[in-house]
Amino acid sequence: MTTTERAAQIWAVLALAAHNRQVLTYGILAKLIGVPRPGLGQLLEPIQSYCLVQGLPPLTILVVSENSGLPGEGFIAAQDIPKTQQMVFAFDWLAHGTPSVELFERAIG
Repeated sequence: MTTTERAAQIWAVLALAAHNRQVLTYGILAKLIGVPRPGLGQLLEPIQSYCLVQGLPPLTILVVSENSGLPGEGFIAAQDIPKTQQMVFAFDWLAHGTPSVELFERAIG
């Protein structure tokens, strides 16, 4: 699976987590999608970029470190984490749908 194909898979998991007002740790997300935890950052990057390009709340803010409860170093889309997580929870991700692999590729262009 390519990075952008995995991003589409992760998008669906995060959209459901947002709908349920849940935050996921990197470890839980890794188990849910069947990839090693250390590789998650590069798989989340297309989602973060797509959200930034489209002016959407940063969906990847829902993935946090087990230790700190905060997104990892590669997360650059917001400063106020709790407030932004609330914005992500309020957005209707299920109505938005999952972006295509091509849209993710353009976002990371």
